[in-house]
Amino acid sequence: MKVITIVILFLTMNLSANEKKDVVNFDNIRQVLKNDGLLQIENEKKESEQKQVTESESKTKKYYNFPAEEDFWSFFSEYWLVKNATVLKWDFRKPDYGVVKAFTILLETLGLYEKKIKVLYINTPNVTHYALPSNANEYIFVVSLPFIRTMDLSKLEISLMLLEDLLRVDEKLFLQNIDYTEIKNMFGKNFHGKTLDPKLLDDLLKKFDLQIYDKGFTFKQQFSITKKMDGLLKSDQKLWNSYFRLLKKIDELVKTNVMYQKHLKVYPSPEMQLNWLSPPRDNKLR
Repeated sequence: MKVITIVILFLTMNLSANEKKDVVNFDNIRQVLKNDGLLQIENEKKESEQKQVTESESKTKKYYNFPAEEDFWSFFSEYWLVKNATVLKWDFRKPDYGVVKAFTILLETLGLYEKKIKVLYINTPNVTHYALPSNANEYIFVVSLPFIRTMDLSKLEISLMLLEDLLRVDEKLFLQNIDYTEIKNMFGKNFHGKTLDPKLLDDLLKKFDLQIYDKGFTFKQQFSITKKMDGLLKSDQKLWNSYFRLLKKIDELVKTNVMYQKHLKVYPSPEMQLNWLSPPRDNKLR
């Protein structure tokens, strides 16, 4: 536009200086306008290309975003399951045992809604049952078929066992028991142009192994969960009695079957849980 203005001013001045020239050469003006338009198109093309390059770079950079904490744990827990497939033996054909439906009904009976439930059955006694860290309102449960079959647990008893695990997730007990400071410092950051040290994930896998296979939960944590279960179930005699029977079955199993004595390292003393439940009534069913 500046070019056009200058040309017009020049022509006007030229006409004033030389009134004899009463014919304006419009061909020159047309050429200037044409050149100015081409320049504008060229500039717009360059701006469009630069915009595309910027958008492409931004899109590429997003691929290097490390997940935020609220999106990380479900991903990593499933990653741990894949890495431990050989030990856990979950890759086998299995029917639908109807536990997810029964568990959902139990949760809704207790006023707990909109929970996303995943149950993975494993064919080993190495892990009896577990709820892995996950995202908000998402729960990933691991359940040992030999464990529940040996005790001949009903769907309700399995659901109550999973309810204990759900409370542990909600209380973030697993995460309290491991140090994930280095990973925590990565949450939400971008490592484009940098190298993500794979040792961070390897170390976290080892901490998962230790917590799930050996370390487990403390007596204090177990007491807290048992009292929460008591508080949730005490208004329903049937549910409370079923929970009590479940603990008795587990207590008897770990005392008599050497395959499941490791269970005590992860979930200390079902016998103590029976003593913690209220009301005592000599530990008799209500």
